[in-house]
Amino acid sequence: MKKLILCAALVFGITAMQAQTKEELKAQKTEKQAAANALQAEADALQAQIDALPGWRKGAFGTIGGSISEFNNWYSQGSPNNSSANLGFTVNAFANLKQDKFFWRNALNVNLAWVKFDDKDNPSDNSEFRETTDVFNISSLYGRKLSEKFAISALGEYRTTLLNNFNDPGYLDAGIGATWTPTENLFVVIHPLNYNFVFSSGDTVFESSLGAKIVADYTRQIGKINFKSNLSLFYSYEDADYSNYTWINSFSYKLWKKIGVGFDFGLRQNKQEALNYALANAVPPASPTFDTIDNELQTYWLLGLSYAF
Repeated sequence: MKKLILCAALVFGITAMQAQTKEELKAQKTEKQAAANALQAEADALQAQIDALPGWRKGAFGTIGGSISEFNNWYSQGSPNNSSANLGFTVNAFANLKQDKFFWRNALNVNLAWVKFDDKDNPSDNSEFRETTDVFNISSLYGRKLSEKFAISALGEYRTTLLNNFNDPGYLDAGIGATWTPTENLFVVIHPLNYNFVFSSGDTVFESSLGAKIVADYTRQIGKINFKSNLSLFYSYEDADYSNYTWINSFSYKLWKKIGVGFDFGLRQNKQEALNYALANAVPPASPTFDTIDNELQTYWLLGLSYAF
């Protein structure tokens, strides 16, 4: 009986010591976390002061996605013997100059992708890599400050494709107006005087026109997350069919050093592009027009590894 009591007392003592040690460790963790939070707040305050100083800000991040596969005698699918691969990448880069009386913002967005599908049972199929996603956008915004949040500005923005039909079409927006910068990470461009130059070869439906340009750009880094969203909209004064918009979003989450996971998606509506495609692919005697085509939403997305330059 004495041995039983002694064992019970020993077990109770060990349990009490473990509980006490656990509570002590939790208390120490709480203290350390509070100290770390205070240091992080000080670091964030210092970074805000650095961001407010005049000078250049430069940076870039991108996403790489890809896969390969091969099937042999996989009879449950339409092509039992095939190999396939796809590769895509995006790059978002910026170079911004901030001064007391003016600013100059420059941005680049590139998104390219290729796909390959080789049906081994079909010797006449195209087994080469083919271009799928093809996006190129570069812009430059200059502003003369009226206050910390408002400026008179001039914008040049060029959009086209690189792999196929370079500058056919190509879009160059040039205009003047005002820029509102409510925060360090967000700016909104409103240019009521803007000319949308459209470049194309041959006899096409593309037309240049005068209109209004609106751009909203939000770029932010929060801890391990990089985020960029850019909306570019042109409204034609001459014909609503010449209006268009493009909205591109990029996210990346850092996992290890500069490597992480990235996700990009883009939306666009452009009735001139929709009509040009319909005319090029229409079956005679069909003759699509601006009034008969469906201006469907254009989309793309890419998920893969990301790298912060």
